[in-house]
Amino acid sequence: MKRVTLEEVARVAGVSRATASRVVNGASSVDESLRHAVQKAISSTGYLPNIAARSLVTRRAAAIGLLLPDERRMDGDPHLASVVSGVTRVVRPLGIHLVLMMTGPGTRAQAMSDLRCGRLDGVILVHTDPADPVPGELIAAGLPVVLAGRPLKPMPITYVDVNQTAGAAMAGRRLKSLRCSRIATITGPQDTPAGQDRLAGFLAEVPDAVVVHGDFTRQSGITAMQKLLRCCPDVDGVFIASDLMANGAIPVLHRNGRKVPDDVAVVGFDDSSAALTSEPELTTVRQPITDMAAEMARQLLRQIAEPRSPATSVVFEPTLVVRDSG
Repeated sequence: MKRVTLEEVARVAGVSRATASRVVNGASSVDESLRHAVQKAISSTGYLPNIAARSLVTRRAAAIGLLLPDERRMDGDPHLASVVSGVTRVVRPLGIHLVLMMTGPGTRAQAMSDLRCGRLDGVILVHTDPADPVPGELIAAGLPVVLAGRPLKPMPITYVDVNQTAGAAMAGRRLKSLRCSRIATITGPQDTPAGQDRLAGFLAEVPDAVVVHGDFTRQSGITAMQKLLRCCPDVDGVFIASDLMANGAIPVLHRNGRKVPDDVAVVGFDDSSAALTSEPELTTVRQPITDMAAEMARQLLRQIAEPRSPATSVVFEPTLVVRDSG
């Protein structure tokens, strides 16, 4: 088969070869509509960048790392497939390899080594521990890095997040609109920005809510709901700060003779696959994980193409998805 050229991609996209080249090489100084046209042309023509030739010119590895949480935290996490899908959607048409790495002392050192030695051009950090030194080390070394979610402490790092507080406030307003009179929340871990922001946003809307702490895992949803029913047996509305926790908590309500939503209305957060496997299906606050991950990839490519570009933040707005639980 004849190899598709960059000129052909430019012709199909209706742009100049220079514009097509900038898109392929990850430059951010391209109008979004033109970028979309070039990426669509890449897909339709089957264009494959000559990675070896491009690497000789750009001195880049044409590979980025996606640093994932350790196996314990990955267990049952419904987000990760969406994160990988969103990043892949951006980098695959550009011929950039995605290297998946799991967090651990050895992996952190390997990621740093790969970046310093040019085996990776940049890295996206997902679910980092608040005490993880890697973000600070990458910043200090001037290496391209993007964080999934805002950092716990202010630092000059590019990150992509959803408006967590606004989303949690939506959940509070939903429960109040259902005329719930004894409202509670099961929180996420309070040593993480997402856990803190979701609690703060909800309490701003429902300041007298009963608070029971969880850690975003399904098991913590089970344990927290058992505790909530002991301390607040008349609860009739609950905001559970992740769909995965809600997936564990709802069966506890059923086993205790509480129907959802007739006796207790439940609202989750994420709109992950766990919302659809709950019975009944979960009313939840949606964060567009796939779109957010794609933006992480675009922000990382911007840093790689323009090393001196300033750190930035991109915050997506949440939406309420009403289903059967409340």
